[in-house]
Formats: sequence, structure tokens, C-alpha cells
Amino acid sequence: MYQYDDHDRRIIIERAQQFRGQVARRLSGEITEEEFKPLRLQNGLYMQLHAYMLRVAIPYGLLSSTQVRRLADIARKYDRGYAHLTTRQNIQYNWPKLGDVPSILDDLADVEMHAVQTSGNCVRNITSDPFAGIAPDELEDPRPYCEIMRQWSTFHPEFANLPRKFKIAVTGTPGEDRAAVRFHDIGIRIVENAAKERGFEVLVGGGMGRTPHIGAVIREFLPKRHLLSYMESILRVYNLHGRRDNKFKARIKILVVALGVEEFRRRVEEDWEATKTPELELPDAEVARVTKFFAPPAYEKLPASADQLTALSLGRDRELGNWIKNNVVGHKVPGYSAVVISVKMPGVPPGDVSDTQLDAIAGVADRYSFGHVVVTHTQNLVLPDVKTSDLAKLHAELVELDLGKANVGKLTDVITCPGLDYCDLANARSIPLSLEIAERFDRIDYLNDVGDVSIKISGCINACGHHHVGNIGILGIDKRGEEFYQLMLGGSPGNDASIGKILGAALPQDAIVDAVEKVLDRYLVVRESADERFLDTVRRVGFEPFRQAVYGDALFGAAAEKGAE
Repeated sequence: MYQYDDHDRRIIIERAQQFRGQVARRLSGEITEEEFKPLRLQNGLYMQLHAYMLRVAIPYGLLSSTQVRRLADIARKYDRGYAHLTTRQNIQYNWPKLGDVPSILDDLADVEMHAVQTSGNCVRNITSDPFAGIAPDELEDPRPYCEIMRQWSTFHPEFANLPRKFKIAVTGTPGEDRAAVRFHDIGIRIVENAAKERGFEVLVGGGMGRTPHIGAVIREFLPKRHLLSYMESILRVYNLHGRRDNKFKARIKILVVALGVEEFRRRVEEDWEATKTPELELPDAEVARVTKFFAPPAYEKLPASADQLTALSLGRDRELGNWIKNNVVGHKVPGYSAVVISVKMPGVPPGDVSDTQLDAIAGVADRYSFGHVVVTHTQNLVLPDVKTSDLAKLHAELVELDLGKANVGKLTDVITCPGLDYCDLANARSIPLSLEIAERFDRIDYLNDVGDVSIKISGCINACGHHHVGNIGILGIDKRGEEFYQLMLGGSPGNDASIGKILGAALPQDAIVDAVEKVLDRYLVVRESADERFLDTVRRVGFEPFRQAVYGDALFGAAAEKGAE
């Protein structure tokens, strides 16, 4: 993984020192909260409903075991004993005291971490496939390009005050999109052209929030050397023409729609032709230098994993077998597997990990995965390089840590924002629904029968829980002071990208989980076979069978009528 040089280290240490002085002036009353706000946002510090929240950057989700231990220590010393995994591969602390934040930044800097550009109208944390570098279907590891763009965008003087926040995702797989590149301001896919040259497909204008859009391709093939100059042209066009009079219409997706894709492309290409210079070209030597930081670990020569995985999944230990089937992912190196650690346990808010669990995960990573851990945008963790022969031992250790749940990609692997329990922007609570779903459907045979179904919950239209792209999406809304929820079906963040549509009138909190169960029961009846995914069934049969299941009887008819008022 990337290691800071002296320049990186000096920047982060000096930023932490500057913020210590800014905090001292705020605590003394020398500056007001309004004056302090832009300063704290530059350092990832938000004011939420009850307290400050600090968002820590995890570039492309990759952590060392040393960094995981430091995150655990910060949770113990400065928070309430846990950290929260976000949907942008970051980590948040929900209860730091303002006076402690400079010390937290010092502790982060000591292990080459920071909170810079995790908030504000700038280029945010650049995300990627959580299986980058190890995926069998990967054309090329995207992380070196993520790192190059991270270095380029950090403190970029021209793009420090964009019309709105800006998010970039990169994937190296031509097949399955595990980075949701179509729902980012810029999405980048590593591709090959007809001459077998590697380059980038560039998408622009994706996003969620109150006006969700699927990104459009504006360049089918960009030579690698032009990556940074082309990114600059996209951002420059956005910076010049994006709206600043209305923050709800300030994202690049709004500009792309307003201009039209062809006109936006024309402006970018025109700017690029006028501004690209040799100084902005990305030399092969620089790509090679950064790529060395992502060199594969010292893998052993091992037999292929297929037979071992089959034996484990079909063995007498059914708990282990289900975990192998649901949480273990193929690896490009024979004899190795990737393991997704689910942190979606009954009674625990999705994404929350305790300090003791983090410490234990660091130890597990050292013993089984070369000391590496990856944060996913589904609020779980990945051990990327586990010997397949060690899976049974690893599973036993994870079970002892309450981290052995075999539910990755299943109903109870719920993605959710903090909602009204923490966020002052939210209209409704998200966490109680996720806990009720986890309790209602926590039966492994049922989860396996229903198969892969994503449930994503947001407490407001800002869509931090990505409800638009859930196979089942739930959006909290306010109806005359009461919490109601819209139920959506048919979303997907992948190559088959789609935005979910509202099934019917909003439902009260005490009816929404029952509605989800009715939708699932109807799916089990109308699917063509046990192999037909929920999403495919919805697309084949349409909404009417599910609408009838939810709103057809007297109970839900009354709920629908109340929600429509």
C-alpha cells in the first residue's frame, strides 16, 4: 500500500497543527461557530444532531493492521468505543469532543492517515472496487490510478471551492462493477481498445440525492497518459458553469442534464485541447513508481481453491458452509480467497465496529491476510489475501468476535445512513428499521432461499444510504411531524445500473418492515426458479404483483391512505 513521503508527512502534520490553533480560538470565543465552520469542514469535522462527527479518509478503502489498531485506540480514547464504516469506504467517529479533535488528527498523522477533504466542496475520497488487486475478473489494478488522482486533487488550488462536493470512483473490471462508477460525478473504467491498448472509459454526471442520475459516457477511450489533464478539463468546465445559486442544483449531474451530454462533452474536449500540456501528461515512470506500492504480497505456491471450497461448503459444519458460500470470494492467485467480514449483526447498527473488534481484526489480518484490511462501500470489511486452507480457522475466530455472520449480499446485510438518530438533515430514523429487518429475517435458510437482495435505507433525500440503488430501497420522509417511509424497488448500482422506483404511498414506521416481508413473499411465489434473482423478477413481472401484495389488504390499504394524505 502507498507509503507517505516527507512531503506527504509534512503536509498532514502541519494541517493538524494549524487546526489545533483554530480549535483553540473557537473554544476561547475568539472566532464564532459560523467563522469556524469552513475551517472544521476542511478537516472533516461536521456538526451533527447531538455532537460533532469526524470523518476519516480511507483512500480506496485500504488499511494496514497498524492503522486499524490506531482507529481502535481513537475509538477507545476519544469516542464511545466504536467507529462507523461509511458508504464511501471511510470511517466516522460520532462523538468526539471538539477539544480532542486536534489530538485525534495527530494520532492519525502518526500512522499516515488524515481527515482532509472528507467534507466541503472539493474532490472527496476516491473510491474503488473493494477487491481491487485480487479480483479474477480484473483487467488491471485501479488503485495506482486512485492514488495518483488522490495526490493530484489534494489541495488542488483550482478545485478547492467547487460548486458542490465531487466524487470519483475507479474500477479495473470490464464485467461486474463493484465500485458503482455510474453513480459518481466521474466514473472511470479501465478498458482495452481494439488494438489491445489499455486506457480509460470516462463517465460523468452520475449521482443520487434528490435528483438521481446514471452517469453518461463522455469518452470511450482515454489514453492513460492523459488521465490528469482530462480530469482537470471536466472539473474546470464544472467549476465555470456549475450552479452556485442553489446547492440542490449544484452537482455536476444537473449541469450535464442542463447542457445535454453532447454539449457537455464538446465543452470538455474543447477545454482539453486548449489546455493539455506535456507537463500534465502522466509519464509511464510515474505510473510504475506508484504501482510498486501495490505490488502483490509474498504469495505461496498453492493448489487451486475450487476443490477445497467445495469440500468446506458441503461439509458437516453447516455454519461454516454457509459462510463459505456467502462471505468468501474468488481470488486470482491459486490457493487464496478473499473474505468479507460482515459487521451486520442483530442488535448492532449497520457499519458500527467496536474498538475491541477492530483490535481483533488487526490481529486476524496479520495472521491471515498479510496485515491488510479493506473497507467496502457496503459498510463491511474485506480480508483480501487469505489462504483457502485457513478459512475454517479464520471463521472460528470471527465467530468468537461476533463477526462470523454468513449474510453478505443477503437481506440482513443492510446498508443504512445514521438517520435521525444522529443527523440533523434527516427526516426519519434509519437504524431502528435496519435492526428490525435484521431481527425479522435472521434465518439462514430463509436468507439463502431469497438469495441476493440488497436493502438500502436513507433517512432523507440526500441518499447517504444509497436507497436509490437498492434492490429494495427505503427512504424516510416527514409527514406533518410523523416518520413515514417510501418503499422503492428495482435499483442496482452495477453494470445493469438502474434507479429504483416508488412502489406506492408512504408507509408509517410500524408498517414498513411488514411491507418488505410481503414483497419478499410475493417474490418467492412469482419467480420463475430458485435461480432467478429478486431484481430480475421485478424487472420481468413489473411492480403490480408487489403493489398488490403490500397495499391490497385492509391493513395496508389504510396505511397507504394515511401515507398519501
